[in-house]
Amino acid sequence: MCAAAAVTSLPQCGTRRISARPWFSSIPIRCISSSNANPAVDVDIDVDSARTTGADSSSTSASGGRNSSTFFPKKNQTLELVCESLGFKGKGICKATDTGFVLMCDRALPGERFIGRVSRKKSSYAEVKKLKTIVPHDHMVEAPCQYASYCGGCKTQNLSYEAQIKYKEQQVHDLIVHVGRFDHRDPKFADVIKPIVPCQEQYHYRNKMEFSFGTDKWVPDVKEKNEQGFALGLHAPGFFDKVLDVDKCLLQSEAANKVLAIMQENWRDPNLSLSPYNVHTHSGFLKHLMIRTGRNINNGFPELMVNFVTSSYKPELLEPLVEKITTIPEVMSVMNNVNTSVGNTSVGEQEYTLYGKSAITEMLRGLSFQISANSFFQTNTKQADVLYEIIEECAGLRGDGSEIVLDLFCGTGTIGLTLARRAGHVYGYEVVPEAISDARRNAELNNIHNATFIQGDLNKINDSFGKEFPRPDIIISDPTRPGMHMKLIKYLLKVRATRLVYVSCNPATCARDLDYLCHGVSEQGLSGCYNLKSIMPVDMFPHTPHIECVCLLELA
Repeated sequence: MCAAAAVTSLPQCGTRRISARPWFSSIPIRCISSSNANPAVDVDIDVDSARTTGADSSSTSASGGRNSSTFFPKKNQTLELVCESLGFKGKGICKATDTGFVLMCDRALPGERFIGRVSRKKSSYAEVKKLKTIVPHDHMVEAPCQYASYCGGCKTQNLSYEAQIKYKEQQVHDLIVHVGRFDHRDPKFADVIKPIVPCQEQYHYRNKMEFSFGTDKWVPDVKEKNEQGFALGLHAPGFFDKVLDVDKCLLQSEAANKVLAIMQENWRDPNLSLSPYNVHTHSGFLKHLMIRTGRNINNGFPELMVNFVTSSYKPELLEPLVEKITTIPEVMSVMNNVNTSVGNTSVGEQEYTLYGKSAITEMLRGLSFQISANSFFQTNTKQADVLYEIIEECAGLRGDGSEIVLDLFCGTGTIGLTLARRAGHVYGYEVVPEAISDARRNAELNNIHNATFIQGDLNKINDSFGKEFPRPDIIISDPTRPGMHMKLIKYLLKVRATRLVYVSCNPATCARDLDYLCHGVSEQGLSGCYNLKSIMPVDMFPHTPHIECVCLLELA
């Protein structure tokens, strides 16, 4: 029988990292106190996470003591609100002045007083559109990007970076308490949640950017269609058919911005006869421009791949653009993915090499990786190096070559291959066939022979899962945003590996899964059998709401 989970002190993993920062004390954080320590399994985890990172939900009406659960704002009602914190997906968490009813507002930042209109309401919360700022937010800085107020990518550029990571750290704390059901009053709890690891480079950190071609150029605050309607840039927030024209993105490398600048100077030339894809009529040629940045493994110099996604294969139309962008010395590869479907995805049915090689390379934790046009690879290479070092420390491999590592959701094998040097054998499991092919190729590239990669869907496993590999000593699980399926939770509680390292890109579903693993699932008749040893948030994407977490669990 598995023992009940308990919060215990931090092991060696992560102790050398970030200590408490003195400037944190100057950034006030206000949080919801919740009497509901165990939200229902089927509820929208995003909403629950938002409600656990806002204002104090215990407040009542000054006039009648009305509880927030009985207050329902009307749609289109106008309210004066104060943003008190940041919730999941970076939405500002506010409360109605007299009732404490929770309202969420996109692009509202802590300390900001504003006028908002209720755009959507539910029984337990409402969404608000900001109309006018009355008092600016706390910790304001000037956003260096001219598109920051309109682009959906960097919602918090005008919030100081110190404040950004403080709110991210607090969000993880609140989710672990309210969704994960871990007692923050336990004296040892403070040792379990470690300080967030900040990103040393807040700009130019992305090694991949995808821009869209569009027939409908979006101009902020202008409803009429622009006379020059073609655009190359990023989708306007909330629109699938409108594109914000972008000349430069501060998140990608300087060399990648050179490519974007040349494209913007040339692709509209009527002599080239190039047309952007129209998502309504399903006509047009150019769909996407993808730019990837890697490093030459011999000299460390940057190398770029430019990938044109088109609706048909007409290399003669692209030739003038290829000639222009290949004058940039860093461009080592130009690819053409052909996607003939009416969908607007960037993955093509066929792929052609228009210039140079079909893959670029990158270094991570001393290993070399080949990156093709559609390969998955950690988007922030330098911070991924930090993330993987934390994972290695948490895995705690003895290095004697005796331990079996199971790498779930292994992708292209980056985590498993970094651990293979100290493991007996690594077994990676992944649903995407192309990723498995890349993982095997990366193992061969690095002369690693003790890694086996298996293709399969971890959401559809049955009782026979695990028979194709030995019982693991250490399990790494790096699921997608929805977290782990209950079938996989059951397997993990059954196999009882000594150590489990959970790597999450969604702290809300992470908290839910930690609750299952440590406290069990009574509805399924499952008992938890792990102790939560440490949680270390890692900021992989500054100026965005995204948070990565590395969680260490040990068998109770």
